Amino acid sequence: MIDLRSDTVTQPTDAMRTAMMEAQLGDDVLGDESSVTALERAVAQRLGKEAALFVPSGTMANQLAIRCHCESGDEIVAHGESHIIHYETGAPAALSGCMIRPIDRPRGLFSACDVHAAIRSRDIHSPFSRLLVVENTHNRGGGAVWPLSQFREVCVAAREHQLAVHVDGARLMNACVAAGYSACDFAREADTVSVCFSKGLGAPVGSALVGTSRLIDRARRFRKMLGGGMRQSGFLAAGALYALDHHVERLAQDHARARELASRIAAIGGLTVNPSPAHVESNMVFFDVAESLGDARTLCERVHGLGVRLIPMGPRRVRAVLHLDVPDDVVDRAAKAIAHASRI
Repeated sequence: MIDLRSDTVTQPTDAMRTAMMEAQLGDDVLGDESSVTALERAVAQRLGKEAALFVPSGTMANQLAIRCHCESGDEIVAHGESHIIHYETGAPAALSGCMIRPIDRPRGLFSACDVHAAIRSRDIHSPFSRLLVVENTHNRGGGAVWPLSQFREVCVAAREHQLAVHVDGARLMNACVAAGYSACDFAREADTVSVCFSKGLGAPVGSALVGTSRLIDRARRFRKMLGGGMRQSGFLAAGALYALDHHVERLAQDHARARELASRIAAIGGLTVNPSPAHVESNMVFFDVAESLGDARTLCERVHGLGVRLIPMGPRRVRAVLHLDVPDDVVDRAAKAIAHASRI
């Protein structure tokens, strides 16, 4: 079975398992978990920030950032297809009492003008615009990568309105490899950044939040409050550190395979995808299913029966995600299964 539902399905490599088993352990809540400390130091350095906090998930990293930046009744400016809206179970409202002001632009990207237009007037009738959230790469935007210059422009706009900037960088390393900028250069413009180790980097568990030392101290308290304080988490941290050291550059292979798969799918009748590098920028392939083939879920079920797992992302939209835990012939096998399932 080839599993292309997500890059979260990867298993640790043998070398990563060895690193995890050899990790020095302590108690992170008590402050003496040396493997976690080493990871946090490495992540902060790579992103050019003062400090980092290791957390169980990307959702927790994002929500800690929101909780640190915002007060109840504040408003967050973000793209309407953002992860914090679709996949974090209403947490901005439930945990921080925040509304979200959505921006509607193609592929999850937007401009400085869009930021200006989204800001509320400052009077007693409106929520206070407090935080801008940018997702890079943008999942529901097809794995779209933010150009560095465009990101800098929206950050300047945010600062003009006294907004803090948070980057949901769950797949930030994919963006860096695809666009050719460094994580440090991109993170420099933001107040906080989350990065995930259990997606394209292939670690089993974990994300990190980076920012100033003062903000990370505050986030550490909220992590404990939300039940995210872990004890002998050095096992997990060692896997994440191995991924950071060894699995970043190889992301280019996932991107190349995604473009190849998109080209193969584009030739299949009843399926629609733009295979150009401008649209398939990272490790994700999104394609649309014609009504004559049924809906996306039905097609995914037929493809599953042929040994390939995909995930429906809407009534007629399907996603395939390339990652390190697939065989070398993944593109050929997946393309043939999708083509066969489309012949009805």
